[in-house]
Amino acid sequence: MSNWADLTTGKRLKHLRGSDLTQQGLAEAAGVSLALVQKAEQDRGELSVGSLLKLAHALRTDVAVILGQQAPRRGMSRDDRAALRHLSDAVHESALGEWDGISDPSTLDELSAARDLAWAAYWASDTAKVSSLASKVLMEGQVRYSSAAGAERERLALVLASTYRVAASCANGFGHRDLALSALTSAKLLAKEADSPVVSALLESTLSWIYLRGAQTCRAVTVAERAAHVIEPSFSKASRPEFLAYGRLMISAAVAASRREDERTADDYISQAQAAAARLGRDEKLHGTSFGPTAAKTEAVGIHVALKNYGRALKLASQPEMKQLPKTMSKVARNRYKLDVALAQCSAGLYDQAADTLIEVGLDAPQWVKHQALPGVIGRRLAKVSTTRVRHISELIGVPLIA
Repeated sequence: MSNWADLTTGKRLKHLRGSDLTQQGLAEAAGVSLALVQKAEQDRGELSVGSLLKLAHALRTDVAVILGQQAPRRGMSRDDRAALRHLSDAVHESALGEWDGISDPSTLDELSAARDLAWAAYWASDTAKVSSLASKVLMEGQVRYSSAAGAERERLALVLASTYRVAASCANGFGHRDLALSALTSAKLLAKEADSPVVSALLESTLSWIYLRGAQTCRAVTVAERAAHVIEPSFSKASRPEFLAYGRLMISAAVAASRREDERTADDYISQAQAAAARLGRDEKLHGTSFGPTAAKTEAVGIHVALKNYGRALKLASQPEMKQLPKTMSKVARNRYKLDVALAQCSAGLYDQAADTLIEVGLDAPQWVKHQALPGVIGRRLAKVSTTRVRHISELIGVPLIA
């Protein structure tokens, strides 16, 4: 594809629409006429601000992307767009109290089970399932929460907070920052009412990630540092949930510091995370978040890659326990780690190994990998050695790696 800014508005619209959405489908989703879409894609006439906003909303992108002022992320499938739209409706309507028509909401135990399934779907990169389950919990949970009291109300608040958090994580993964922040705002209010320091800490970890995705690295570090200071455990008295939340926050701070190329700070936070992992002694999961020895080591590999310490990253990745990752590790976490390894391999001149690792990731998580930036970076580096090999990989995994 040519430079995004060099394309006409019509060509950019056509590219954003993709092959799975017809012009008629876009017109209906945006609430405009088919003629308007056809003229826009043919570059006949100027689009009004109102039409641009409607088209951007329907395409789940920004007006700046349509106008060529910024490049788009990899295009979402029609199913992913529909799932995120459904999730967005649930996040906003549940927070606003628009839950009319739900006369018999699910029980607390049923909602808690659905919340857990939503997190499992998120870590399996199943956007449609996340949307379906999370939307159900948010809408029905808010109905029950509005009339609950005492211990039941506190438990419902935690279930809802965790569900808003999975919605925020899902939205952030697709670059929908506003939806992510909206969901997280509702989650933080509920966690505060339930007086849960651990859940509040995990929400701050997600907020740090949102800032990191938005290239606000200083803010990402500050958020994680501040939250870690609040929950910092006494290593002789702390509970296991506190160690898990603290360790995850240390990882968030280390990742953000590495993006600022602050190696000293990143190393300090990695050490703190590894100490918390050692105290846990095994990998654990709480409120959709996993942490333990495996997470501390795999995240450390990615941090060293970001710092361009490729030798350290590959040395860590070559340890026996890293060769056979636990089956309990989520698909997303596993493949994110493997992309870091592939980049380190590529940077160390291990091109065949990097290509094999990239193929492995693409075949294991074909939908998830389309929304990641690293495959393109790796592809461009591999293309300097063999464009034919890269084009073959692109066809194999269904991701355009080079123009």
